[in-house]
Amino acid sequence: MTTASSAVQTPTPFKPRIFSGIQPSGGLTLGNYLGALKRFVEKQDEGIETIYCMVDLHAITVWQDPEKLRYQTREGAAAFIAAGLDPARSILFNQSQVSAHAELAWIFNCVTRLGWMNRMTQFKDKTAGKNAEAASLGLYAYPSLMAADIMVYHATMVPVGEDQKQHLELTRDIAIKFNNDYGVDFFPVVEPLIEGAATRVMSLRDGTKKMSKSDPSDQSRINLTDSADNIAAKIRKAKTDPEPLPETVEGLKDRPEARNLVNIYAALAGHTVDQVIRDYAGAQFGTFKPALADLAVAKLSPITAEMNRLMADPGEIDRILGQGADRADAIAQPILERTKDIVGMIRSRKG
Repeated sequence: MTTASSAVQTPTPFKPRIFSGIQPSGGLTLGNYLGALKRFVEKQDEGIETIYCMVDLHAITVWQDPEKLRYQTREGAAAFIAAGLDPARSILFNQSQVSAHAELAWIFNCVTRLGWMNRMTQFKDKTAGKNAEAASLGLYAYPSLMAADIMVYHATMVPVGEDQKQHLELTRDIAIKFNNDYGVDFFPVVEPLIEGAATRVMSLRDGTKKMSKSDPSDQSRINLTDSADNIAAKIRKAKTDPEPLPETVEGLKDRPEARNLVNIYAALAGHTVDQVIRDYAGAQFGTFKPALADLAVAKLSPITAEMNRLMADPGEIDRILGQGADRADAIAQPILERTKDIVGMIRSRKG
């Protein structure tokens, strides 16, 4: 075991800090709002430092049209702000403007074991039925970059959906192995934040599948750019079963579409699923769907309008992202430099 220089010290316990990111590879959906954006905004009021990132380095693990990538990065940032994220209280930036992400990712690539990477189910899912040999090395190493995204800020908590839990567990493994390899207590063992009624919003056409911006059917999702009429129409047409809503939450078992709509209502209204069931027990979907449509339009239409306003001034979005990148870099660079010291790299001394 190599021991890091005694001059390299890390203050403990670690400062509470939340990090999360969204990939700018397509329009954001109701699932992104309820599973991520809404929760990000709420975290601002909890007295914990919050850092949020448009992860454009992750986006290019599959080919992206350059102009679309720029547009989608700005649109994602606009969605954050329109949903209520305050760039003065939270740090909002795009990943590629802070080079420490990529630099720490390389160091983590040298810590991460191939056996760990081979167990990552998302890579297998994304290459299923395709020629895995044609996938990019970046797509394979995606989880290691995700670990660097988190650890370069010494983040202690990450809001994640169920589908990202395995990647977060890998982040924990990498942090523990780095600390053990170098005999330090440098990287925190991050904790997942999985909470809320609709952390995993499902397709409006198939309640067993996650709502996705990549689904071929636009009717499967509500986009944050949809008009009020489109939102209402999609909810009216959402797949359901013929039974009324049950008297108890247990009655939603084996009814994925019903459960999904109830979850969405609960998350939009800020209610528990139990409360929604109490309010609508015995109601037919002909009653419940219009109520859900009205609620969704009331919550989402102001966000859509603000996104449109922001997107009319891309220079302002770029300014906000640039300021966020400067603030993020001020946190990330000292952590990266201490990491290099621990590993044994000789760094140039500027100034």
